[in-house]
Amino acid sequence: MAVNKVYPDATAALAGVLRDGMTILAGGFGLCGIPAVLIEAIRASGVTGLTCVSNNAGVDDAGLGVLLQTRQVKKMISSYVGENATFARQFLAGELEIEFNPQGTLAERIRAGGAGIPAFFTKTGVGTQVAEGKEVREFDGERFIMERGIKGDLAVIHAWKADTEGNLVFRRTARNFNPIMATAAALTVVQVEELVQPGEIDPDHIITPGIYVDRIVLVGAIDKRIEQRTTRKHAA
Repeated sequence: MAVNKVYPDATAALAGVLRDGMTILAGGFGLCGIPAVLIEAIRASGVTGLTCVSNNAGVDDAGLGVLLQTRQVKKMISSYVGENATFARQFLAGELEIEFNPQGTLAERIRAGGAGIPAFFTKTGVGTQVAEGKEVREFDGERFIMERGIKGDLAVIHAWKADTEGNLVFRRTARNFNPIMATAAALTVVQVEELVQPGEIDPDHIITPGIYVDRIVLVGAIDKRIEQRTTRKHAA
């Protein structure tokens, strides 16, 4: 029997899924490719005590930053937090836990979680604070630290296009962390700008197969903020 993966809105797509204390993987890089509509629905639900895994925490009023404003996040697992003053205040006040990761290590931890790999060894961070409390092992005369794979209860991601089976296409740099997040959670919800019927996407263009996607929300064209706009003057 065919399974209907398409939901009318973000609130409906997250119904029965959200709960206090869960681990949420959120795609995006800065403000690029973030599942903003789904994050707003998480905020409106009022769930608390969340552990959020994301490259960063957005900015003060966008991305995961809106969940920090309402103090719904207990812990962040990230690689960069430099654009978020709310994040800094809560961390310095001892109100927010942080697990920092080198960016490549974070990506590999998520990929490993999705691939069923419980742990792996990497040279990144050896001899630094990153290695504190972690197993160190020597291979071929060099030291490596062990990092654990990451798995979540829920992944919220953004894609450019999907078919109703959940096959996804991402657009340029908005691809970033979204594909690996989709593989590493017990349930994946995606917001998409375009929704088509099965067979309308060239199979060679599919990046995330529908087997990884449980629920789909069509959000249409959305405002895409630029985190730091850099321009140059036209030549005279």
